[in-house]
Amino acid sequence: MSQILQKIAKNSVQKVNGGQTVQLESVWQENDVVIYFLRRFGCVVCRWIAKEMSRLQPKFDENNVKLVGVAPETLGLEEFQKLNLFSGELFIDEKKKCYTDLEFSTYSFFGALGAAMDKDLRDIASKAKQEGFGGNIQGDWYQMGGMLIVKKGGEVLKFYKQQKGSDHMSNQEILDVLGIKEKAKSGEEAQPECTDGVCTF
Repeated sequence: MSQILQKIAKNSVQKVNGGQTVQLESVWQENDVVIYFLRRFGCVVCRWIAKEMSRLQPKFDENNVKLVGVAPETLGLEEFQKLNLFSGELFIDEKKKCYTDLEFSTYSFFGALGAAMDKDLRDIASKAKQEGFGGNIQGDWYQMGGMLIVKKGGEVLKFYKQQKGSDHMSNQEILDVLGIKEKAKSGEEAQPECTDGVCTF
């Protein structure tokens, strides 16, 4: 098992459906897995990424890949679930043990304020709005997240850390890392421009 996974394998996370507490290593014991570490449930970029990744669910099913989301808090969970954005299994890491052990970044106060004007974030917020959802200001604005793609048994294929709130892997990059020889459908990766303004992230 890689050094990255050794840091988090025994960390306890709680299943949203059922409430059981499990060790994180359970998610890669029987399948390849894509683990998305959300910043917070109300983050519009997080919601958009969750929906984008869920477009790949048929390809994941065909290739025995599990999709997992981990969040650092329960605040906003109910609304997130009602929007039906994410096809994977959700877990909560309320102690932020995985986030700490993986050394995910955090915004400073002024960094968080400045991020609201980020062009990439505004583009994503515009696309989310076109698809009928937005974000809110509830939860920890400062926490960054990322993605971990792990081969069955414990080989890290990709470890991706956000440096700013709009950072994300594209669907095509995810497929390529998994070795799935297909193209993400056109439109899945598109991020249309939007007018100037402050977006909730």
